Amino acid sequence: MPRNYDIAALKRLDVKHHLPAQQDYQLIEDMGGSRIITHAEGCYIHDGDGNRILDGMAGLWCVNVGYGREELVEVAAEQMRELPFYNTFFKTVTPPTVLLAEKIAGLTGGKLQHVFFNASGSEANDTVFRMVRHYWKLKGEPKRKVFISRWNAYHGSTVAGVSLGGMKFMHEQGDLPIPGVEHVRQPYWFGEGFGTDPVQFGKDCAAAIEERILAVGPENVAAFIGEPAQGAGGVIIPPPGYWQEVEAICRKYGILLVADEVICGFGRTGEWFGHQTLGFTPDLVPMAKGLSSGYLPISAVAVSSDIVAVLKTGGDFVHGFTYSGHPVCAAVALRNIEIMEREGLPARVKNDVGPYLAEALARLNDHPLVGETRSLGLLGAVEIVAEPGTNKRWGGAEGNAGPVVRDACIANGLMVRGIRDTIVMCPPLIISHQQIDDMVDIIRRSLDEAYPALKAIG
Repeated sequence: MPRNYDIAALKRLDVKHHLPAQQDYQLIEDMGGSRIITHAEGCYIHDGDGNRILDGMAGLWCVNVGYGREELVEVAAEQMRELPFYNTFFKTVTPPTVLLAEKIAGLTGGKLQHVFFNASGSEANDTVFRMVRHYWKLKGEPKRKVFISRWNAYHGSTVAGVSLGGMKFMHEQGDLPIPGVEHVRQPYWFGEGFGTDPVQFGKDCAAAIEERILAVGPENVAAFIGEPAQGAGGVIIPPPGYWQEVEAICRKYGILLVADEVICGFGRTGEWFGHQTLGFTPDLVPMAKGLSSGYLPISAVAVSSDIVAVLKTGGDFVHGFTYSGHPVCAAVALRNIEIMEREGLPARVKNDVGPYLAEALARLNDHPLVGETRSLGLLGAVEIVAEPGTNKRWGGAEGNAGPVVRDACIANGLMVRGIRDTIVMCPPLIISHQQIDDMVDIIRRSLDEAYPALKAIG
């Protein structure tokens, strides 16, 4: 049970001292402070006002094994007592870090046999950025510096992460992207290919990558980076064949392929990693979130043996962080993976709750505000439209409807995100059929409640 917090005092202190992530600070002040989340169990979170909320977002795409796993608490305490911290700078390493690297290498398989640790997904993508450029310099091709990414991609919040990402509103803060990052169209069929053949649309989106490679000059391109399915972009699931086309293009021009698995990794799509679900083979795999189910901050980059063989010719790789391979975080991540293996959670997503979510979401397709539902494993999305059978948006522009429906969902006891006009969800992998039904029922009720406000938008 939670401690006896003074919630009103905490909200005042939140406004007075705390700057939350990715928020409008004036809005937080106007609403009297952030919602105070006090405790959680299973698939539910509780706030300081006494509301129990079904967590359709697994925290922030991360609490894969659900809340309240006492054995993760115990392993953290055990490791803290034995060795709370040591670094990997001084030709040293701790046992949990080595064992976790071995475990990740076993899950990724193939040539992805080496692991570099960080504390966040953003740091993992920073590591990719530096490692790839260093690799090409050691290979004798120092001109290969350009990364190709996609518009509306999300690869983190650091300078390099935002630059690799393709969200223009983020680029506007900090005069980004930095030089050396190019962006191409995303495989967002509902938003940008509606009415066309999805497979051909996917081929056209992949072809845009090749066009950009040729425009920049293949001798200047280092890598292509993409999320197997775009999470923060709106749970955008590429059409069949897209990734096979992308991989073929990368191999044709000798370009490294980076699969950003920060969201898709660790059972979310029905396999351990999204690239395994969608059938392609990357050279580097940044990962985070589900690695520890969010219980402690840790991320990693799986790196192919071919790249590491080149790195070994270059002396010190002068990159890393104080908390790279933190022993407590590594111990918790290792036990988290053991839980997922023991309970068969990836297979459960693939064979049980993933298909059930798809069927449940499909029940919303008869709603007049729903243009499409889609899912991949336990990633789901509902597109809100102004006219059935179209992709027309309320008010003639994206972003008017999503926040209205999102707020109604939260008020009705379901935490989801509204990304433009898409309601997205990413529940814990332990979610039950009944909880999926509850989630979909709340979305339907919230759509009904939002309709008058949307009619006023026009």
